Amino acid sequence: MLLYLHIPYCDSKCHYCSFNSYTHKHNTQNKYMQSICIQLQYELERFKPSHGDIKTVFIGGGTPSTIDPSYYQDFFSIIKPYIDPNAEITAEANPNSATTLWMKGMKALGVNRLSFGVQSFDDAKLHNLGRAHDKIQAINAIKNAHAIGFEHISLDLIYNAKDDTKELFCKDIDIAFSLPIDHISTYELTIEDGTKFTDKDRQTNDSLAFFIAEEITKRGFEHYEISNFGRYQSKHNKGYWELKNYIGIGAGAVGFLNDTRLYPLMDIDGYIANPLDIKEERLGSQEILTEKIFLGLRSSIGIAKSLLNKSIRNKADFLVKEEKLTQTDTHYYNPNFFLSDEIALYLMP
Repeated sequence: MLLYLHIPYCDSKCHYCSFNSYTHKHNTQNKYMQSICIQLQYELERFKPSHGDIKTVFIGGGTPSTIDPSYYQDFFSIIKPYIDPNAEITAEANPNSATTLWMKGMKALGVNRLSFGVQSFDDAKLHNLGRAHDKIQAINAIKNAHAIGFEHISLDLIYNAKDDTKELFCKDIDIAFSLPIDHISTYELTIEDGTKFTDKDRQTNDSLAFFIAEEITKRGFEHYEISNFGRYQSKHNKGYWELKNYIGIGAGAVGFLNDTRLYPLMDIDGYIANPLDIKEERLGSQEILTEKIFLGLRSSIGIAKSLLNKSIRNKADFLVKEEKLTQTDTHYYNPNFFLSDEIALYLMP
């Protein structure tokens, strides 16, 4: 079982961001953190975990590093009886707000993995993206996290911004690999409604994704999902792709139990007023199969042959002959994650 906590606060809004996050509601933090505990107790009754059942925790946002560690204490106290002693516990952080004091406080609560929203080590690109930190802050934050003793450290990079080149990205990758990290996530810049960015702020260069994957893997990180590379592979990420049950806590978080998606309110004020107003969406067997195929093809999880009917297996066997898929006795695997959607659409009836 997985657990996700959404923190919807940010110091500033990045120009490309469409996430459920706010820069002007920090005065609600105390009430919000009380409300997440109310929802958490309710979800624990629904999911009924036993001792050690929660294998991973992920605190995402927004920007979790805008919340003082003291505000997380009740949350961690509630989940303590259900956490596996070897659980992966991740918190996202921005370099400008992840102070040494904040990192020490989170580590004392049990966080053992940090994921930094770096996006680039190029100051001009960071400025264009609307990021609140610079190159030096990013480098120092990661070095400080390592010095404090975080076991696993990840960073995010964005590509296909308007002025991106292979040379610029090589510099970003070189700097990343000079730092004590064991994981990198790379995301293509997309233009979403309600953000400051328009199409002129990005480029469409499909070859850049292949180039980045090659540059990262040749430095020793395994490409284990379309956007993720690591010497260490995130257990939380892989749990999502395996469609394991996960508890979603907070405004705009999503939970999943067996065949049902769970949606708390997105608006902070609405969520604080009623954290138990949670909509349910039942998924049919075909919808679940479709998700498992799409998620399996875009990651090293693969697709269990036992899930597939004869028609789909025949198509998959054809793709094996065409060297588009590989197989074992039990699974099909996709050696080129960038073709995952096309392959999934071919397989589906």
